[in-house]
Amino acid sequence: MKIDFTPFVRKGFEKLADRTDTWDTDGEALQRKVLRDLLRKGSGTEYGRRYDFADMLHTGDSYNRFATGVAPVAYEDIRPYVMRMIRGERDVLWRGVCRDYAQSSGTSGGKSKFIPVTPDSLKGNHYPGGADCVAHYLRQVRESRIFSGKGFILGGSFSNTLGIKSGKVHIGDLSATLINRINPLANFVRIPDKKTALLADWEEKLPALVKAASKENVTNISGVPSWFLTVLRKIMEERGAATIHEVWPNLEVFFHGGISFEPYRDEYRRLTDAGKMHFLETYNASEGFFAVQNDLSDPGMLLIIDKDVFYEFIPVEGSDRMPRPLWEVEKGVVYELVITSSNGLWRYRLGDTVRVVSTSPLKITIAGRTRSFINAFGEELMEDNAEKAMAQACERTNSAILNYTAAPVFASDGKKGRHQWLIEWEKAPSDNGAFAEVLDEELRKLNSDYDAKRSHSLFLDPPEVLSAPSGLFDNWLKSAGSHKLGGQRKVVRLSNDREIMEKLFALIAKMNK
Repeated sequence: MKIDFTPFVRKGFEKLADRTDTWDTDGEALQRKVLRDLLRKGSGTEYGRRYDFADMLHTGDSYNRFATGVAPVAYEDIRPYVMRMIRGERDVLWRGVCRDYAQSSGTSGGKSKFIPVTPDSLKGNHYPGGADCVAHYLRQVRESRIFSGKGFILGGSFSNTLGIKSGKVHIGDLSATLINRINPLANFVRIPDKKTALLADWEEKLPALVKAASKENVTNISGVPSWFLTVLRKIMEERGAATIHEVWPNLEVFFHGGISFEPYRDEYRRLTDAGKMHFLETYNASEGFFAVQNDLSDPGMLLIIDKDVFYEFIPVEGSDRMPRPLWEVEKGVVYELVITSSNGLWRYRLGDTVRVVSTSPLKITIAGRTRSFINAFGEELMEDNAEKAMAQACERTNSAILNYTAAPVFASDGKKGRHQWLIEWEKAPSDNGAFAEVLDEELRKLNSDYDAKRSHSLFLDPPEVLSAPSGLFDNWLKSAGSHKLGGQRKVVRLSNDREIMEKLFALIAKMNK
């Protein structure tokens, strides 16, 4: 692209961002309208008839009727409905037939969960969320020339655990659906082409991405930080470059999300030109596009409250565990997020927790998950996966554990990240390395996202298993009574940072003196 189209589209994008300026006072009215629209569109579905959504629309306070009449649900509660939708039934959770599903892992009832991605949710939420990112970026960066080149969007594929390969139903990463369904005109301002973007085998895909991107004029990149590090390093290696700006001198922004950016921030600073680069965080989940950073100097993300998602919040602490709407939340409090949306999720418990950093307008930061987990590389490893894999690994290696914890080792100095497992044995295996191989194999069987990140070791190196000295975890619990889970003192199985692991290593050093 030789012409800079940014000046021609800036006004339209800035107008899009300007609409959010009244959200400090209009939040309740906008959210009530979104809920009524969702109830109206969902009233003819099986779920809507079951709970009589139509009747809720004829009351003065639709939210109160909705909150008292519809129970919050987890994925396992709606799995039977979703499987019927995948088989082609119409008007189940949402109107019409749904052909697209975002595969995500982390449930106890199966290797994967499948989130409906309806035409209404694409049109009313996912794509508008992407436009909001560009809009808020352009309003903040007056010198931007983002449309003088192309955007590099790194996505997944339609590989899925159900083994479905059908022209009628597409199941895979959300990014694959977004790329597959995008307006063809967008292909003039983005790379790679659809065929390359949707390749399932990363051993084939990575060199194809490098070939497609290394000689383009890339001005912006979008994706998960851990995935993009691998791609950027490969491109730099191919071109013999010390920084990615030697390859793409006009690169100016990374729209990132999916996992915390903090562990990767220093590495991205190392391989980019700080004078040219901006980083803008998004909250774009399989279930919807929820928030965007609207101030580059403020880590808080603005909740998108007018695009087909109605939000509720359950306090993580305290005795009052009732969901409450946007207009009743308090600054500084951590809440579990509950959504109702145009993909047929009704009072759906995401499993994500957010901290409210502003109420007028409502801005959040990601606090974590409702259970212990590791998602440092987009692998969504849950405690349930770890427990099952550990049991199988012990059985297969004739070993037994007393206690364990795991944490990520983050990518640095050109090396990929990995998981580090610290285990106190009741009966140690003959070889920790062999145990690690079996553990890795079992985790890949249980968790599709972990399996994808471990594929060919492109994004995540094999796990490391270390033996803990006898009595380590008992000593830890005695000295760390503030570390609690579920109201009881216990070892945190999975941590998304290294705080606990490093304290355990310090305790080991003290015990060895």
